[in-house]
Amino acid sequence: MANLGYIQVSRSCNQSCRFCSNPPSDAVQTLEAAQEQVDLLLERGYDGVILTGGEPTLCEFLVEIIRHAAERGLPPRMITNGQLTADRERLRAYVEAGLDQMHVSLHSCRADVQGFLSDNPDSLANLRATLRHADAMDLPVDVNTVINRYNADHLDETVEFLLAEHGNLMHFVFNNIDPRQNRASEHRDVIAQPWQFEVSLYRALTRLEGAGRTFRVERVPLCYMADFAHCSTEARKIAKGEERTVFFLDQKGEVRQTEWRYAKSEVCKDCVLDEFCPGLFEGGEYYELGQLHAVFVDADEVRRRIVG
Repeated sequence: MANLGYIQVSRSCNQSCRFCSNPPSDAVQTLEAAQEQVDLLLERGYDGVILTGGEPTLCEFLVEIIRHAAERGLPPRMITNGQLTADRERLRAYVEAGLDQMHVSLHSCRADVQGFLSDNPDSLANLRATLRHADAMDLPVDVNTVINRYNADHLDETVEFLLAEHGNLMHFVFNNIDPRQNRASEHRDVIAQPWQFEVSLYRALTRLEGAGRTFRVERVPLCYMADFAHCSTEARKIAKGEERTVFFLDQKGEVRQTEWRYAKSEVCKDCVLDEFCPGLFEGGEYYELGQLHAVFVDADEVRRRIVG
């Protein structure tokens, strides 16, 4: 796993996702500040930078930030909702400036679900156009999916849809929802319990593994993904001693995360994966700790697959 830093380049957005952790604000990024943050990540030995938001494509000097990072030798990526990049020429400008990779946020292959979650009925259609353009430009694309109550039963269906239509997609990221954040705390209907997505997630990861794709899962305790424990973002960070730096455009400022462990229960002490299991994110408030259980797999094999 590459050690990647994050820079918020805009807090504006052209969608209103029901679970957004960074809703729009008046915070403004400057080109000079973004360039300094790129340089700081480079000094700290990071492998790349991810430009994020809000929606980064709304940043008027995004091309200049991408070009600066590329020229400094820090491969630039961006996380986007894929709406404005449905314009082929806009995406081409980012690629020509040096965009190394794109992370597209897509949460369901069902247009009504994607539209409801993003508050944009055209969301899926624009995402599909973005993926077609990226295919034509040979731009590597990862798919980011926030696991929530409305897609918990068909994560595997979305994977099948994407593999069928876009054969060049090689990496998938599944982030369990952060229930503390802004809109998710206001719309608690979006929060899915681990048992609600366990089977669908297992089928999705099994399909991706069989298709030779790579994937990561975040904020999911290892007892709900024991067969793929080596693909947990937190487990890998714990085992490798990695960190994450995010430059926010609000009062949080620079956040340097080095701790990857969450809430655990007594039963976790009996689990062979306890040493690098993160536990249950926000367990005890949004999730019952009683959902955790011990698993007994080959921990040495999991460790080997992480390091390897």
